[in-house]
Amino acid sequence: MEQWRRGRLEAMPEQVVPHDYQVCYQAWQDRIERALPGYVGEQDQAEGGLVVEAARYSLFAGGKRIRPVLCLAVAAMLGQPVERALPFACAIELIHTYSLIHDDLPCMDDDDLRRGRPTCHKIFGEAMAVLAGDYLLNRAYEVLIDAIDPACPETLAAARLISRAAGGRGMIGGQVLDMMAERQKPDAPSLERLHRMKTGALLSAPAEAAALLACTGEDASESLSAFGAAIGLAFQIRDDILDVTSDTAILGKTAGKDDRDGKSTYVTLYGLAEAEKRLDQATCEAQAALDRLAPAHDVSFLRALTRFLFGRMS
Repeated sequence: MEQWRRGRLEAMPEQVVPHDYQVCYQAWQDRIERALPGYVGEQDQAEGGLVVEAARYSLFAGGKRIRPVLCLAVAAMLGQPVERALPFACAIELIHTYSLIHDDLPCMDDDDLRRGRPTCHKIFGEAMAVLAGDYLLNRAYEVLIDAIDPACPETLAAARLISRAAGGRGMIGGQVLDMMAERQKPDAPSLERLHRMKTGALLSAPAEAAALLACTGEDASESLSAFGAAIGLAFQIRDDILDVTSDTAILGKTAGKDDRDGKSTYVTLYGLAEAEKRLDQATCEAQAALDRLAPAHDVSFLRALTRFLFGRMS
């Protein structure tokens, strides 16, 4: 963790010494929380400001901010100033929140709870929830465009990568595949593709975007891409497992919903025991990608993040 001690965490309060993973994570998360209000924007009620209220309701409903934290942490690991990566990290969180609002709608996954409280459409109505999601997605693109520096082509490349991860070749495409697979049993490659697009794309984008901003070498970029893809897949497998092994109070959303809706998951395809094995495999792939980075970079935070996400914190 020596790199963090050399002043690369501009976001961290001066009095905080990053002596362990939890302190470091909290510092990154706090930096995101301070920045997000400025990026989400405001709007007068007379100009349709209710949509901003609905968007902020979901954006500030809690959550670990895993995606933006990952973006900032990788950027710092690669020697980039936090402020340079911050708008890209926050844009990713705006996109993620929009996807949750739309995912909870009755026409999609139909859930009344998100992070332990009523979903956006239960408070503001379905039409306003649709518009709140639209607003967040458009704000994300405004933030990305503002962050592009014509003199630094890597900023355009990072914005393009994030946009692609959110679109038809990423999260949206994966959501379409997920809906088409309901009440069916896809083969293993199709299910993995679905998961890598629906959940994995927006989890791998933060690390890949940070690598682009740092203009890092091809080997490091490939390792970070592999790391992001592996944790993205592992994250969705874990979500599949928790849907059948946890309860609504712990999840903060309705448990057992995958079975109710006839979703294609790693549990429905392989069974619980095999799904857990495949979670372990994906986690090992993430750690192997970090092994390839380790000689040149301090990956201790990313290792700890991986263990924490998938229940392996010692």
